[in-house]
Amino acid sequence: MAAHAVSPLTGGLLRRGAALHPRRRLLAVAAVAPEAPAPTPAPSHRPPSPSPAPPRKGYYPKRGETVELTCEALAFKGKGVCKVAGSTFVLLCDGALPGERLLARVRRLRRGAFAEAAKLKTLEPHQDAVEAPCPLAADCGGFKTQSLAYAAQIRHKHLQVRDLLVNFGKFDTKLLESSEPDAILKPIVPCDEIFRYRNKMEFSFGTKRWMQREWKEKEEEVVNEADGYALGLHAPGFFDKVLHVEKCFLQSEPADKVLAVVQETWMDPALGLTPYDVHKHVGFLKHLMIRTGRNISTGAPEVMVNFVTSCYKPDLLMPLVDNITKIPEVVSVINNVNTSVGNTSVGEQEYTLYGKPNITEMLRGLTFQISANSFFQTNTKQADVLYKLIEDSARLKGDGSEIVLDLFCGTGTIGLTLARRAKHVYGYEVVPEAIADA
Repeated sequence: MAAHAVSPLTGGLLRRGAALHPRRRLLAVAAVAPEAPAPTPAPSHRPPSPSPAPPRKGYYPKRGETVELTCEALAFKGKGVCKVAGSTFVLLCDGALPGERLLARVRRLRRGAFAEAAKLKTLEPHQDAVEAPCPLAADCGGFKTQSLAYAAQIRHKHLQVRDLLVNFGKFDTKLLESSEPDAILKPIVPCDEIFRYRNKMEFSFGTKRWMQREWKEKEEEVVNEADGYALGLHAPGFFDKVLHVEKCFLQSEPADKVLAVVQETWMDPALGLTPYDVHKHVGFLKHLMIRTGRNISTGAPEVMVNFVTSCYKPDLLMPLVDNITKIPEVVSVINNVNTSVGNTSVGEQEYTLYGKPNITEMLRGLTFQISANSFFQTNTKQADVLYKLIEDSARLKGDGSEIVLDLFCGTGTIGLTLARRAKHVYGYEVVPEAIADA
């Protein structure tokens, strides 16, 4: 039988002697801005809980079984790489952090190679535990490692990049661990702002409100108040269930104001607004996208609000528009119309319902226009750090003799920051609006 190992970075299985798919031979240059934790330690004083008897060495889990696990590492997207006592069988568990001992329920078996588990409770916390500031931390997929101290996040991210380069890139570990300036693997660059750093958040309207896991004893769907209607983020692993969110520590405070006003308004029966049902393909409201930029003249934040709907009915949206435009930072309200049955937030038609069709932001001394559908780095301040690293790594002569190709360039932020030292910059992008913004 072939020996197997689980990559802590990807959570995928590595088979000794097996060739890797070319698309998975990935290289990493630099990594920045890991997910944000809470700032203060919170040691647990809970009494130890009884746990199941440790399994045998040849242990193989059963779906629905409750097991005691120890988390050994972090996998891709924040899943914990866990094992049961005395066994080498791997279970990937959301919410489990390295060094933690926990109880979990086996949810899925992946062809006998590994399993996925849902965390039930902590038996012994990890040494880098901090208190999660968000009450939705256990259920939200956008903030998985917030109960892990930021310094520990940096450390584990470095290990993940190293794992990727060794297992998939086949790099020599001696080259990676070199202290030379040209070493392939460099230290992770930390982010100064670990909360409210995202300039774009996309929320979904849904007909099935996700019940928080700690309120459930079974995996069956539980419908909450308001006929199951919700506005928030998709529960991890579910395209049709929405976790109701009233504030988000990832986005700016002005964006939180917008979210709060929409939440207060949209379920008013008098407005006749309905969320889109992804199963029946009926309903009006699909997504709420909030982008935060900056007024270049004053430095004040400016916010764009984009409603993605299944059809064009501006009269239905006007009560929402009237309420959110009372917020001083809101300078643009857009309506993207997406008539497809898919879950994408990009519309076939775009209409400006209020203000201007774009917002502005500054990177590396350059001013950029950002429209509703164009790509822009979501962490503005850390993007500034990243682009400085790219400039340094490119080592352009600066004599105007070199040509830069910026592939999949979005709004052209990388290419334009290099343009001052190049003869020409050519950008390639599939979104026409992004090129127009560039």
